[in-house]
Amino acid sequence: MSVDAFKNGPLSDLRVLELGTLLAGPFCGQLLGDMGAEVIKIEPPGQGDPMRAWGRQAAGEPSLWWPVVGRNKKAVTLDMRQPEGQALFKEMVKHTDFVLENFRPGTMEKWHCGWEELRKINPRLIMIRVSGYGQTGPYSHRAGFGAIGEAMGGLRYVVGDPSTPPSRMGISIGDELAATFACLGALSALHYREKTGEGQVVDSALYEAVLNMMESLITEYDKTGYIRERTGAILPNVAPSNVYPTSDGLVLIAANQDTVFGRLCEAMGQPELAKDARYVNHQARGSNQKQLDGLVGHWTGGLPTKTVLELMDKHGVPAGLIYRAPDMLEDPHFQAREAIVETDHPHFGKLKMQNVAPKLSKTPGGIRSAAPEMGQHNEEVYRGMLGVDADRFAALLASKVI
Repeated sequence: MSVDAFKNGPLSDLRVLELGTLLAGPFCGQLLGDMGAEVIKIEPPGQGDPMRAWGRQAAGEPSLWWPVVGRNKKAVTLDMRQPEGQALFKEMVKHTDFVLENFRPGTMEKWHCGWEELRKINPRLIMIRVSGYGQTGPYSHRAGFGAIGEAMGGLRYVVGDPSTPPSRMGISIGDELAATFACLGALSALHYREKTGEGQVVDSALYEAVLNMMESLITEYDKTGYIRERTGAILPNVAPSNVYPTSDGLVLIAANQDTVFGRLCEAMGQPELAKDARYVNHQARGSNQKQLDGLVGHWTGGLPTKTVLELMDKHGVPAGLIYRAPDMLEDPHFQAREAIVETDHPHFGKLKMQNVAPKLSKTPGGIRSAAPEMGQHNEEVYRGMLGVDADRFAALLASKVI
């Protein structure tokens, strides 16, 4: 197949039926859609995904969050609680590659659309299931939002300053990690299907996605009894790597690798520090972290931020500012790589948002369309894809099945 066949992205020959709401499922759909997949979002008639109303926007204005998580999708309405809605869904399953859902386990089965039913309809189907605790185990039936997964997976306990209770990150990281792992699992299952022709279930649990990001937390406790605690801006025994004051602001410097630390010492005009027994290697610097951070902070505190960053760049030491949205929009590197793009929106006109990542050299993904209105693609999908005639389509609308 030629590259031209994938001009909208490497997954442009694949179709996803996205069920579920909020983030854990829909963010996985966003990732697949960004890479070209045709994502058909299914919402209850008259209700829709709550993300259509979430976010920070003026009263009465459309959501500013929905255009991001809903981009590159088509939208249809379908009442999965009605037998006719379930029948329509099963017709759609015949023509799809992925079913993506993030309901509480058992919900799809209650609607007679669980894995065992769907695999009979389409043996090549890959069913992506995102939930708080997974599809099996004693907690599987529990409701589980991202915050609970972050806490159970170990992240909440280690985030924040040691003087305060556990904190949360300023984004829905648990949901988005579960969605990202679900996407990884879906593409792995797709590779297996290419070799065997067989579909399978991808079971992504919120708490397990978070747990998989916790580095050596479990292993450290298993072998040494060490429990990681909240440490604020640092990682214990990783030094120097911190936020340091300058004469006019703050700068982040990460020079914890031996050779990089040597270059930082050169930049500071104190090359002898690299050979000092207290700082000569990773273990030594970790043992004397507070003292070393004090030395670096004393040096940076006497210089403007611009000078510190120039010296770090000259000596090959990783350093940077702590960005907010306006900093990102003004940064020439963001601009050169089109990390933030402007897309058309029916209400807002032009809308800025983050671009697709990662970048592919031959078949890059992209933002093809703004988030759809609820039911915007009903006719295209039901009449075009499924071949529903005009009379039946009108009846489905009248009975609020769609």
